[in-house]
Amino acid sequence: MEPARDLPASGTPALHLDVTGATATVRIAHPAKRNAMTPDMWRALPGLLERCAADPAVRVLVLTGEGDTFCAGADISGLADGDGSASHAARDLAVAAEEALAAFPKPTIAAVRGYCVGGGCQLAAACDLRFAAEGASFGITPARLGIVYAASSTRRLTELVGPATAKYLLFSAELIDAERALRTGLVDEVWPADALEKRVAEFARLLASRSQLTQAAAKEFAAGPVAEDRVAYWAEQARGSGDTAEGVAAFLERRAPRFAWTAGGRG
Repeated sequence: MEPARDLPASGTPALHLDVTGATATVRIAHPAKRNAMTPDMWRALPGLLERCAADPAVRVLVLTGEGDTFCAGADISGLADGDGSASHAARDLAVAAEEALAAFPKPTIAAVRGYCVGGGCQLAAACDLRFAAEGASFGITPARLGIVYAASSTRRLTELVGPATAKYLLFSAELIDAERALRTGLVDEVWPADALEKRVAEFARLLASRSQLTQAAAKEFAAGPVAEDRVAYWAEQARGSGDTAEGVAAFLERRAPRFAWTAGGRG
């Protein structure tokens, strides 16, 4: 597949989509405010994800930030309305984008440099995996603003890092470094800044070579709880896909497997 690019005007707050081979990269770009997410950017994310989910050539999605920062959170410049209604509306937009990212049917990786704070950390936590550069900083900061963090976001964070670390982040609004994020499970790997892009690209290619059937079923099961009809659905998909036979044959023949099942066939 030829690279596909959606590149708004330079300097305009936007999400940039770049599809190269089997990897779709969504890049958060708002350089004037450390890639803070505007309302329009929150609204745009679910639509970009829908496009990538429907594209059979896309097997992995990478979320990252423009330049040396991932995302410094939500752009709060328009939230000083006195009664909190604007902050509630902004929170709802962020949660909708977060849930769309968490529900994306293919593997997702957050590639994090610099600040990953507030809404940025919310998006990173909604990805399946998080790879960070040395020197990255992570934080959940609503306690600095008197904002109630969304229940769904709180649960996702707690499931990821455990209650003690979740409370530390939420109660204090303090930032932690990449090494502590690695120890607590907030990130999966930490790399020198100049090696992060290469490592993420290599791992995305590795994921793209694996069975989408295994990945999609595992992603749904891990999100749990799983109804019995969904368990039966995945069993039927496995029987009809031919992927198991292909995987075993490829292993015995010492060749790369050619898995046929695609996430576009998911029920």
